[in-house]
Amino acid sequence: MQRLAWPDYFMNIAYLVSERSTCCRRRVGAVAVKDKHILATGYNGVPAGLAHCAEVGCLRQKLGIPSGQRHEICRGLHAEQNVIIQAASHGIDIKGAELYCTTHPCILCAKMLINCGIRRIYYAESYPDELTSDILREAGIEPVQMAVRRLHPEIAHPDGAKA
Repeated sequence: MQRLAWPDYFMNIAYLVSERSTCCRRRVGAVAVKDKHILATGYNGVPAGLAHCAEVGCLRQKLGIPSGQRHEICRGLHAEQNVIIQAASHGIDIKGAELYCTTHPCILCAKMLINCGIRRIYYAESYPDELTSDILREAGIEPVQMAVRRLHPEIAHPDGAKA
C-alpha cells in the first residue's frame, strides 16, 4: 500500500485549510508542523466577528492594486499570521516548527515567521514579493517550493469533484 510522504500530506492539509478562506482574491492555507505533528492551522480572512470581504467588497480589488502590494489596506489577515495567532492563543510554541503554506509568504509574514522561530517553509504557489526571499535567506531559512501531490487523484471528493 502506498502512502503520501509527510511533506505531501501536510501540503494537502494546507490546501484543505485554505477552503475556509474568505478572501475574494486568493485562498491561502497554512499549517505549522513539528515532529510530524500539526501545531496550528490558518487561512486568510478577516478577523473573527467582522463582515467577510464577499459581503462588503475588497478595497484592494476595487482600487486595482496588484497582488503583493499595499497589504495595509486589506481587511484580512494572512494564513501565516493566523497560524501564529492560533498557536499563541492556545499557548502552543511554534519555535523550531516547519510551515507548509499554499503560497509563498509575503514580506510581512516572513518577518513574523522569522521572529517566532519557524525553521523551514514549504510552499506550492509563488507570490510576487522578491524582498521576502532575500530576508528569509538572510535569516537562514530557505523556502522550498514543492508541487502538490496526491497519491490517489482518481478518488473523488465528497462533492463529486475529482482533485
